[in-house]
Amino acid sequence: MERKKGKLFAIEGLDGSGKGTQAKALFAALQAQGLPVREITFPNYESDSSALVKMYLAGQFGDKPGDVNAYAASSFFAVDRYAGYKSDWGRFYEEGGILIADRYTTSNAIHQCSKLPPEEWDTFVQWLFDYEFSLLGMPKPDAVIYLAVDPAISQKLMTGRYKGDESKKDIHEKDLTYLDASRRAAEYCAQKLGWNTIACAKDGAMRSIEDIHAEVLEIVRQELEAK
Repeated sequence: MERKKGKLFAIEGLDGSGKGTQAKALFAALQAQGLPVREITFPNYESDSSALVKMYLAGQFGDKPGDVNAYAASSFFAVDRYAGYKSDWGRFYEEGGILIADRYTTSNAIHQCSKLPPEEWDTFVQWLFDYEFSLLGMPKPDAVIYLAVDPAISQKLMTGRYKGDESKKDIHEKDLTYLDASRRAAEYCAQKLGWNTIACAKDGAMRSIEDIHAEVLEIVRQELEAK
């Protein structure tokens, strides 16, 4: 008898948008309902599989994001996800568990599209999803929740996270031009790929964690009830 696969929800957004906070809140809410749920985070910095990702983000292949092309950088992150799928969370998902991903393949769509001219975005996204979901056999998200935040606000949040030490930011986080390009790419992906967009800021300030969480939970509730 074929095993029933679970559900995978990807939480996406620019750096500093609150992905980790919302992923944890969603995990707690579903766990409280007695559902089989796990939270997974990418990159998995605790695994050897993230070695190339760490080198890339630390600037060892170049101190600007564009020094590593979109296809090469995407492969670094894809290998890290594949290793986790095969060695850790894949069986849980295949046996019906619910996964909440703080970043997923969809993050590559956002951050790597920004390195390319817009006329190449369609081709890149098609390659990316075919590579991970078809060739590598990774599970597709059942829903992608995009936390939309203006880069200026997310920069303030990141500065607070690092207590004002700008040197702690990786090559993505410290490049404002790149972050603005990523925002445009994210808006393209959200519209083209049917992501669920949540506007996380109002009047130049972040909405409350609880307010945003209520929207996230409603999206997930509808998807779970639809299965």
